[in-house]
Amino acid sequence: MGPPPATSTVGATAGVRVKVSDRYVEIKNGIFELTLSNPDGIVTGVRYNGVDNLMEILNKEDNRGYWDLVWSPLGERTGIFDVIKGTVFRIIYQDEDQAEVSFVRTWDPSLEGKAVPLNIDKRFIVLRGCSGFYTYGIYEHQEGWPGFSLGETRVAFKLRKDKFHYMALADDRQRIMPMPEDRVPPRGQQLAYPEAVLLVDPINPDLRGEVDDKYQYSCEDQYNNVHGWISFDPPIGFWQITPSDEFRTGGPLKQNLTSHVGPTMLAMFLSGHYAGDDLSPKFTNGEYWKKVHGPVFMYLNSSWDGSDPTLLWEDAKVQVINWMHITCLIDILLLFTKVQVITFRLNKFLLIVQSVMNTREVTCYLILSFSFGNQMMIEKESWPYCFALSEDFQKTEQRGCISGRLLVRDRYLEDADLYATAAYVGLALPGDAGSWQRECKVMHAIYTIVLLGQVGIHIRYIINCTFQHCRHTNSGVEQKMMEAFV
Repeated sequence: MGPPPATSTVGATAGVRVKVSDRYVEIKNGIFELTLSNPDGIVTGVRYNGVDNLMEILNKEDNRGYWDLVWSPLGERTGIFDVIKGTVFRIIYQDEDQAEVSFVRTWDPSLEGKAVPLNIDKRFIVLRGCSGFYTYGIYEHQEGWPGFSLGETRVAFKLRKDKFHYMALADDRQRIMPMPEDRVPPRGQQLAYPEAVLLVDPINPDLRGEVDDKYQYSCEDQYNNVHGWISFDPPIGFWQITPSDEFRTGGPLKQNLTSHVGPTMLAMFLSGHYAGDDLSPKFTNGEYWKKVHGPVFMYLNSSWDGSDPTLLWEDAKVQVINWMHITCLIDILLLFTKVQVITFRLNKFLLIVQSVMNTREVTCYLILSFSFGNQMMIEKESWPYCFALSEDFQKTEQRGCISGRLLVRDRYLEDADLYATAAYVGLALPGDAGSWQRECKVMHAIYTIVLLGQVGIHIRYIINCTFQHCRHTNSGVEQKMMEAFV
């Protein structure tokens, strides 16, 4: 389970290679090959495990793997859909261990009203020995530029419909999916709105009578960290992994789209879904703005031992809440014990926690947490990535942390203040009470869960900025504020 075993010593030790032609940029590392259009920066092909292209070869090249956004000039309600195509390509870095490439689109005043007033730099990263690729984008609105509203931005991947039929979002949300042809007459009948379609005569008769709607597969961001598709023949998984919530708007309870019939796979960074216009950032008075979206990871895995292909989900996923609990415990150990180094790797982590905590409940909980998955845990563990080379993406040593305790005052239960043991904690910019829910322009501190209230809370890897209020939420309800500076 995982990346296919190398068929030769050369394949096992292959470094990263970049080949540039007039039309394409090809990056390969002996495990897979990524093809991007030049200078557009559209993913036109992914070669992996004997399949020439995992992207939908029946689609035009600019409708396979792409960054897009929806924007509108200030005062206009109709959104303009825009697939982001670069105009300038360059190699940021290349050696045997890593390649990072850039596709930049620069705004020009002559395009006012026709193109979103943003400079956009799309980046793609391939690492040696890594079964997948990373992508992130830097958006910049320069001072004095026209105002606009940004309704949505994301990365979309359209996979081959002749291979990817099984979709997985969670342990209890995975299934064989309809074909795109099932959504159009005469096989499908549109219902109250275009996204909802009754399957009248689907290609797979077992699906007859069902309703397909991409919004059925929405997910709260607290759980929206890994999803994707499985091909049974050959057994291949294609997954989208989001390692951090800091660049997504709306907080952990915000719902977003995931994967749906296509087969389509989305990495959502910003949207008004389930929230409305309040979560669409608006830029007025020529304000300056810059934000990094991502990186997110596109993970490829395969089954070569004859095991059930649906187990590819087990390799890709992790129980996100359990991982958040684990990171909270790690930080508590670092703060309140004399341990200087904690090894995060699976084969050593539990032994160290056992020796330090000497608590059966915690030890068993961690063992349970680590039994679920692999790749998602690795990506979470690696955040913030050290290999993303844009100076706008802050590295570990540039970030801050905050610690404290969350107390709840409820005199109906107890005269003394109570330690919170099951609450979200996050940081937001100063503002009116409740304004943190609508803040959608800046990077956010990672929301964490208070696990051991008596010991305290610790949020790490915070973007280098001043946050004046720490918001404490339980089931999305603000409870308390306190002063906090990074």
